[in-house]
Amino acid sequence: MQSDYIIVLTTVGSREIAEDLAKGVIGERLAACVQIQRIESFYAWMDDIEHGNEHLLAIKTKATLFEDLSRFILQNHDYHIPEIVQIPIERGSGSYLEWIRAVTK
Repeated sequence: MQSDYIIVLTTVGSREIAEDLAKGVIGERLAACVQIQRIESFYAWMDDIEHGNEHLLAIKTKATLFEDLSRFILQNHDYHIPEIVQIPIERGSGSYLEWIRAVTK
């Protein structure tokens, strides 16, 4: 069973890019809410273990907008291979989910 609502995760390297991306997806009505959190990441890249500070965006939206949201992230992201991960919202407050539906495309 597919969830009607999802959280999409992506990470960026600076607060400025995180804020621009958040404002962009909300402005395009591709998301109802974006939360930004500073994180520390460890990851494999080019046969090395890399480490750095990033900003994690948790983007709340409708499942039907995933492809459009993914395209927007790819077009406005500065990473060579940006993280774009969909997590289904299996259950949630009815009024919160209705708000997501109402403010997105």
